Amino acid sequence: MRIATQAIDFLNSIPQTLLAIPARLALATVFWNSGQTKIADWDATLYLFREEYRLPLLPPELAAHMAAATELTTPVLLVMGIATRLTALVLLGMTFVIQIFVYPQAWPVHIQWLAMLLFLLCRGPGALSLDEVIRRRFGKMPAS
Repeated sequence: MRIATQAIDFLNSIPQTLLAIPARLALATVFWNSGQTKIADWDATLYLFREEYRLPLLPPELAAHMAAATELTTPVLLVMGIATRLTALVLLGMTFVIQIFVYPQAWPVHIQWLAMLLFLLCRGPGALSLDEVIRRRFGKMPAS
């Protein structure tokens, strides 16, 4: 019993910053790779948005541009740890759109993204982030 208690105490002592880093990097990798795929063959991307994804309310060309822009900017923000909570919120929205309208059968992957995004939204990027540097320098943001 004592070993279990010590193990739990040790795990509880791990700083949130160390937990946020792999979440930030994992999510950045997923969305960056998707964005790179989109711009690697723009004609194929437009075809997918017209014929397979068929998002409601948005013209396919606009949806493709929005998706590519989001997937190429948010990973940079996550890696740098800047506007992390807002970035997580944007990616949560994108993940819900993908889950509901594009790939509803991919929920096992999307729930992993959601878990990491909710962690970053609720707990922030941690001390090793530009969000924290800005907060310390200007004192205008709540602690990450």
